[in-house]
Amino acid sequence: MLDYVKFFRETAPYTNMHRGKTFVILLRGESILHANFAHLVGDLALLAAQGIKVVLIHGAKPQVDRQLELRQIACYYQDQVRITDAEVMACVQEAVGSIRIAIEAALSMGVVNSPMQGARVRVVGGNFITAKPLGVRNGVDFQHSGEVRRIDRVGIRNHLDDGAIVLLSPVGYSPTGEVFNLTSEDVAVQAAISLQADKLILIGPDDGVRDAEGRLQKAISLRDVKGWLEQLATQPMLAASLRAGYQACLNGIQRSHLIGFAEDGALLAELFTRDGIGTLVLKDSAEVIRQATIDDIGGILELIQPLEESGVLVKRSRELLETEISRFHVVVHTEGTLIGCAALYPFAAQQAAELACVATHPEFANQGVGSRLLAHLEGVARNEHRLKRLFVLTTQAEHWFREKGFTPIGIEDLPAAKAELYNYQRRSKIFQKAL
Repeated sequence: MLDYVKFFRETAPYTNMHRGKTFVILLRGESILHANFAHLVGDLALLAAQGIKVVLIHGAKPQVDRQLELRQIACYYQDQVRITDAEVMACVQEAVGSIRIAIEAALSMGVVNSPMQGARVRVVGGNFITAKPLGVRNGVDFQHSGEVRRIDRVGIRNHLDDGAIVLLSPVGYSPTGEVFNLTSEDVAVQAAISLQADKLILIGPDDGVRDAEGRLQKAISLRDVKGWLEQLATQPMLAASLRAGYQACLNGIQRSHLIGFAEDGALLAELFTRDGIGTLVLKDSAEVIRQATIDDIGGILELIQPLEESGVLVKRSRELLETEISRFHVVVHTEGTLIGCAALYPFAAQQAAELACVATHPEFANQGVGSRLLAHLEGVARNEHRLKRLFVLTTQAEHWFREKGFTPIGIEDLPAAKAELYNYQRRSKIFQKAL
């Protein structure tokens, strides 16, 4: 029971973070054929129940291939794009129709003692995609193969605001009534950009991008994507997902996620845990160090309370934090959670500042978070406040501060206002560093 309560509390910040946000999710056709499909659908319903606005795009490649095989119709590709003649288009329509029915049926379930019990998910589809033909390229006529021309953003938004999941298929329509076969990646990227989605999530056979030694890459920044695409030349589906995530981030989407459909709960683990389970593509894979705001108080309290309870830090009330929040700086993880904090209290007359309340999330211990935060605050003290020295009072971090260039000083070396407040019961050791 305690483990369950701990897990539930740990997911609460992500629930608050994601509520009301728009997630565009690409579910490849292979996932619909997989044994984990029912669990995936249940997790999608759970996202909707958490107040997340879900736009679901499905792929159809294996289903189209099956229809072509049954009808003994030959199919050709150019630049990894299927050339869609009239016979192939008939197979596309057959496959897309069956997939839509399967997804809508799964989201309509309400079996007792299942994750879908009481879900009552409404699924809305329609002619939200205006398409145009690829035309003739390098002498090849792609016929009924097309690309997205426009997404009906207002229509989709209206349904999302009404609490429905919007289901988009990889087909689009022209103003003249033609139907075009689209790639699911194109639909997903254009939908995410048009809707200004908060996330693009691509669910495929691979659990993410792995290096040559098989190590999962938890985060890839935009500047590194091209190099990874070269390494994924033999994995076209994974490369297509990475390319889609890259295009989305280039056009304003903050984060794209690549995860696998085979592992039960992968979608929830990626969205509701700090480390995730797949590969995150984002504009900047580095953490952010910035001045704290009033909205950071909850995260700061979460960091410092365990240290206060163990006596490492002096206790601070929420009210005191609110009045001193401008003194704090925080380290923000790529997923938006706070993983470090520290406060800087200037004493301008003495050209000094106190470094206080240094805390790092235990899951990020020994990863240099505190060192980077210290270097940042040294720069703030030196460049913004024009100070000459930094001092700190500590009971248990003496060796760490010595390693960072701090040397011992006495109470008499503190600014008078600080010396008057020295707590002789704590017997803190005092260290100083020249800036």
